[in-house]
Amino acid sequence: MNDLLDYDFLTVPGIFNGFSARLARQSGFIAGYLSGGALTSSMGLPDLGLISLTELENSVRIIKEVSDIKIIVDADTGFGEALSVYRTFKVLERAGADAIQIEDQKMPKRCGHLDGKEIIDASNMVEKIKAADMARKNALIIARTDARGVTGIDDAIERAKMYIEAGADIIFPEALKTKDEFRYFSSMVKAPLLANMTEFGKTPFITADEFKKLGYRFVIFPVTAFRAAALAMKRCYEALYNDGTQKNIINDLMTRSDQYKVINYDFYANMDGKIADWRHANGR
Repeated sequence: MNDLLDYDFLTVPGIFNGFSARLARQSGFIAGYLSGGALTSSMGLPDLGLISLTELENSVRIIKEVSDIKIIVDADTGFGEALSVYRTFKVLERAGADAIQIEDQKMPKRCGHLDGKEIIDASNMVEKIKAADMARKNALIIARTDARGVTGIDDAIERAKMYIEAGADIIFPEALKTKDEFRYFSSMVKAPLLANMTEFGKTPFITADEFKKLGYRFVIFPVTAFRAAALAMKRCYEALYNDGTQKNIINDLMTRSDQYKVINYDFYANMDGKIADWRHANGR
């Protein structure tokens, strides 16, 4: 049973692979956001709609295999028009997605906090949402509108109302610029709302508690963990290249013991031991 909407408020960190998902879950988070920006960056690609549905499906499946964290999946524009969106929802929900987000940008899509993006007609997005609603069994539909940065916040509000009527469960207004804009949007759109608290974007720093007071049910931090890991890896590689040893950065590394706790090493080692015991007991 999908219970994401049973929570009064959820802070949702970005995840991009099985290890990050397990680490987020062990840190106490109920749900993780499989960010297109973080996932594509981890593949060495820009977030411009270059990833395939199969690659995204595999990422969802891997995360679900190793973690019970609930996954909100960023499916960009849904990999095509309405019929493609229908298949996208079928495939991603079967892989383990608990909620799937699609946005009303034109392809090639851009990061929502960059300039130069374009949006499709609201009626076209409504068709995509209706197709998603026909396809899903239990996954939630998150409809993201990028209209604020293109046609203005009032158009974003009108689009959100159309998307709710079409079957969206959660509305995601992208790239709002002030607390007042977030407050205004929530006062006008009567639906569960998701806020994006990405860094280096158009939204100022707003805390999770502040978003809750502004009327939002979810706040995502989509690329924060990836950027932290990326900077740590950059510094590690530079140290190895310049010093020829990890001795000077040893205190910046996760210990083997802590690494093994994250990946549940002892469970697999113990299972291997039990299998070996059975093999010996049966003369194999």
